[in-house]
Amino acid sequence: MPPYFLLSLILGAMYGVMFHLWRGKTFQDLVLYFFAGIIGFLLGHGLGNLLGFDFFLIGSLHLAEATIVSWANLFVVQWLKI
Repeated sequence: MPPYFLLSLILGAMYGVMFHLWRGKTFQDLVLYFFAGIIGFLLGHGLGNLLGFDFFLIGSLHLAEATIVSWANLFVVQWLKI
């Protein structure tokens, strides 16, 4: 497993838990935001890699793009409440 993938899982999960502490109410919300944070972070990294942005990298991890997409994904999931 590449190091950026493990860091992506950790940061995405951390963003999901932080969002739950701020906006969540139930255990179901925690699980939803946990996975939404991870999925959004991985999508953001992939998007940054695909578009070739090199704004803020940690190794090969596109941290800025992944963080922005992860938080946007969390807000969209909360708005839609899937």
